[in-house]
Amino acid sequence: MPNLWIIFLTGLTVGGLTCLAVQGGLLASIIAAKKDKQSKHDSGTVYPTLAFLLAKLVAYTVLGFLLGAFGGAIGINETAQITIQFIAGLYMIVIALNLLDVHPLLRYAVIQPPQFLTRSIKRQSRSRDMFAPALLGAMTVFIPCGTTLAMEALAISSASPLLGAAIMAVFVLGTTPLFFGIGWLTSLLGDTYRSKFLKIAALAVIYLGVTSMNGALVAAGSPIALRPKTTEKLYNEAPVSQTVEIRVTASGYSPNYVRVKKGSLVTVKLVGQNAYSCASAFRAPTLGINKNLQPNESYTFTFTPKETGKIPFACSMGMYGGVIEVI
Repeated sequence: MPNLWIIFLTGLTVGGLTCLAVQGGLLASIIAAKKDKQSKHDSGTVYPTLAFLLAKLVAYTVLGFLLGAFGGAIGINETAQITIQFIAGLYMIVIALNLLDVHPLLRYAVIQPPQFLTRSIKRQSRSRDMFAPALLGAMTVFIPCGTTLAMEALAISSASPLLGAAIMAVFVLGTTPLFFGIGWLTSLLGDTYRSKFLKIAALAVIYLGVTSMNGALVAAGSPIALRPKTTEKLYNEAPVSQTVEIRVTASGYSPNYVRVKKGSLVTVKLVGQNAYSCASAFRAPTLGINKNLQPNESYTFTFTPKETGKIPFACSMGMYGGVIEVI
């Protein structure tokens, strides 16, 4: 599955800043409206801020669930899934390079929400109704920032409702501190330190983008991909067997390195063990194997290797993998 910690850091840094630029004014407006009718017994700005952020978290989590379900329900094929993930990673890199001011043309590659939709939501932000902050927080799903769009593409490519929900929830949780401060941190840092902060954030996004693109290449079986580390043993220590059992867990495959003989029938049994991650989507491109397991499902396939060499396998997002070596 994607590195949720990196996704959280992306939300905490560049995601928070870019989304704050698009959506922060809405929260500022609703707080201003709240202050206008605030009494001495009022809770001040705490309630509208919390209502805005909690509603936003719920809305994006539901959106992530639906996007993941959509990716799975339409039977998104392996090629489309890999392509979406690769493009999402590339878009993250474009966003980061734009933050680093690498070239002025990059700003045109950052997707902006339609003006009419932005104006409509801003009109709602002037409301003094007690439910306005929560409603506005939920409506922010209609004006996503560029980084959010990349996360949404990642949720679709996961083809999993739970994983899609986790991606969006963790990302939005990462953006929460900056929204809660309404730009307090960036104003405190000043222009000089803010610039340095943005550069560090951009580097984190570049890492996430490269990781996403590399995961797509791994899932596609590309020879240029940097593959997940395997527990490969010394040649004389690794057992050779034509019947292989691979446990599929939430944290990957075990064993993730096996050896078989050329010219003999090989039987591989995948055994799901609470595999609530993308590891349940087993891919072995060179063998034509593309199987989505249920968390505790088992699946067996056979093949007869004609040549020696290494046959890579991985999850659908290239985060977990292994090797079947033919000797």
